[in-house]
Amino acid sequence: MAFKIKDGKEVRIAISGKSGCGNTTVSTLLSEILGIKLINYTFRTLAQERGMTLAQVIENAKTDDSYDKYTDTHQVELAKAESCVLGSRLAIWMLKEADIKVYLKLDEDTRAKRILNREGGDLEEIKKFTKMRDSEDTRRYKELYNIDNCSYDFVDVEIDTGVNNPEQVASIILEKLKEKGLVEEV
Repeated sequence: MAFKIKDGKEVRIAISGKSGCGNTTVSTLLSEILGIKLINYTFRTLAQERGMTLAQVIENAKTDDSYDKYTDTHQVELAKAESCVLGSRLAIWMLKEADIKVYLKLDEDTRAKRILNREGGDLEEIKKFTKMRDSEDTRRYKELYNIDNCSYDFVDVEIDTGVNNPEQVASIILEKLKEKGLVEEV
């Protein structure tokens, strides 16, 4: 099944979820299906650009708000410019203009196993790091933006990526966009 954005329309899709939920995979898949820009500007991207490790960026962000503020404002600026899929921890809160807001969820153990498969390492260390990262993200978002990233009851669709594979998740999102009259099957 193929989809395209309806003529004369712009579409902005915001996808959020914690690490290991499939944000990048699903965002990439949707951008490819719809032929629109993928914006996935994260701490990982920032770390690569600045020649740092992800752990260094996270550690620095504990005491320096500029890491969060740059990452968050930069991705929203990029998203406002054209049709896109914005996949980030705060996309659904920060991109007010999103036509659809999607939250991906997954249990902690499965998230850690996915991160292990993606990056390698020790499963227990990954669980510990991921728990610390989740906690630190929640603290910073509340402090910086008064956002509770554990509260997402306002989204258009919440999807468990443990019971839906990336293609199924994309299909659910595309059907929601179709219901809203923003995309059509071709």
